[in-house]
Amino acid sequence: MADNDEFTPVPGRLVLLGSTHRVAPGLLSWPAWEALRGASRVLVGNPGHPQLAPVRQAGVAVEVVDVERFVLGRTLAEAAAPGTVVVWISGPDGDPGLADSLARLAVEGGLDPMPEIELLPGSYDLPGARLLDLVAVMDRLRSPGGCPWDAAQTHESLVKYLVEESYELVEAIEENDREALLEELGDVLLQVFFHARIAEEAPEDRFSIDDVAGGIVEKLTYRHPHVFGDEHAPTAEHVEANWEQLKAVEKQRESVVDGVPLAQPALALAAKLHSRAAKAGLDVPLPEADDLGSRLLALAVDAQRRGLDPEAALRAAARHYRDAIRQAEKAK
Repeated sequence: MADNDEFTPVPGRLVLLGSTHRVAPGLLSWPAWEALRGASRVLVGNPGHPQLAPVRQAGVAVEVVDVERFVLGRTLAEAAAPGTVVVWISGPDGDPGLADSLARLAVEGGLDPMPEIELLPGSYDLPGARLLDLVAVMDRLRSPGGCPWDAAQTHESLVKYLVEESYELVEAIEENDREALLEELGDVLLQVFFHARIAEEAPEDRFSIDDVAGGIVEKLTYRHPHVFGDEHAPTAEHVEANWEQLKAVEKQRESVVDGVPLAQPALALAAKLHSRAAKAGLDVPLPEADDLGSRLLALAVDAQRRGLDPEAALRAAARHYRDAIRQAEKAK
């Protein structure tokens, strides 16, 4: 090379390694470990960073740098000198503003040469990972220093909210309102987590959300032998029959009406009782329809026989009546 030829240095490379707090520290992807082991320097901004200990235990030297956030971009860009590879282990909050400051530095030409910048996800959220955030939020709300109202709630005090949220979810489904459906599913889910968090604090017979989830997983596995076992259920009717048979054995029920919640709405209760009797092959005569209750019972049974949900049918009629009332108000 001639003496007057200019030497163009190989630009450095700055790898911004992100990870999710929803997986255990150290559970990083293979590309992340390759980047860490091959780096000239590995930097982190917090001595308490959850990834610091496992990365060091894996034999990777990590430097803790104490730098103000507003100059973090320039500091990292300068650290990635030509010919070097610097890995920055992003903070648990993702270092908001860092990517923008690096982009601004590149556009303004404030550093020459500017290192190549790579965003490398070190770990990924699995489906359902945000449920862990809900666990953390409930723990914060119920713990000392959290919310006084949330901390004061009991299973009994929350019953009315569970009922209200359930009906709001039903309404969202019947109105085919997708936005409301998303919100109301979250509200019902909150009630489940709330009750589980309260149960975790009980002086005895404690259980947690993990016990709740584990219980339903075991139940679904047991009651779906055609999926998780070697039984055959070619139709939905076979599945339903097997479900009821397995549930009867599991619950050790003496009557087909055992387990029917009497607190449910009356029309739904009447239809459910008739459904249980019909599936058991019982022909139980209805009481004489000489009072309002008996006539309503007869209507509910008739709807159930025709494959209709009497509760949903009455709600639909009530919605039409509501709309008629509004029209009458406008016409006044």
